[in-house]
Amino acid sequence: MVPILELSLRQLAGRWRLLIIFFLASLPVVITVLVRVLGGDDESAQDDFVQGMLGGMIVAAIMPIVAMTLATAAFGNELEDRTLSYLLLKPVRRIFVALPKLLATVIVAGPLMAASSVAVVSVALGMEAQTAVAVGLAVFLGVVAYSAVFTWAGLISSHALGFALVYVFLWEGIISGFLSGVRYLSIRAYTLSIMFGMDETGMSALEESVIEFPAAIVGAALVTAGFLWLTVRRLRTMDVP
Repeated sequence: MVPILELSLRQLAGRWRLLIIFFLASLPVVITVLVRVLGGDDESAQDDFVQGMLGGMIVAAIMPIVAMTLATAAFGNELEDRTLSYLLLKPVRRIFVALPKLLATVIVAGPLMAASSVAVVSVALGMEAQTAVAVGLAVFLGVVAYSAVFTWAGLISSHALGFALVYVFLWEGIISGFLSGVRYLSIRAYTLSIMFGMDETGMSALEESVIEFPAAIVGAALVTAGFLWLTVRRLRTMDVP
């Protein structure tokens, strides 16, 4: 498992890929600093801004884009080079092939997106430990769930990136924003609900757009475990040249 994880980290740590995700992760922080400097000390405006930044930019757009960029490529090199068979022919359980691929994406994207989101709330609201922990942990768990979905998608289709973009912007960005029942099937809603559940005072502006805290935790866990299981199942059943 460790050699596969090391190989996967090297594959995902390409210079241009890392530059892109660093740019995406730093963009909300730069915008927040500019708004903080130019917008004065209007606390209500800053609160509205940071909630919009978290819910509308980081969680709804940048976090899933970073996760999909990495996760859809987790098996990309092996599929393109037709070397996946070398991994699958080894006497290794399929879970120990799928799990390192997922972990590689989480190791690269998780801390980066968590740090970006914590920096945003720290600049906009001041450093509150409970708020920072709530936001950082929620975003990290969101990255894990998205990575599980997109790792599976990258294994079943060569057009996974297109599928991921449609899923993120149509289902997560538009449909779940207008239909409250869809939030129970939305990683974006799970992430925002975990933030709110861990710090209801600091994240009070999210109250109208979240689901119950236990449902969010269970939903995120089920999505992660379910799509990891689907990835393992795909590895067991697919025809590899």
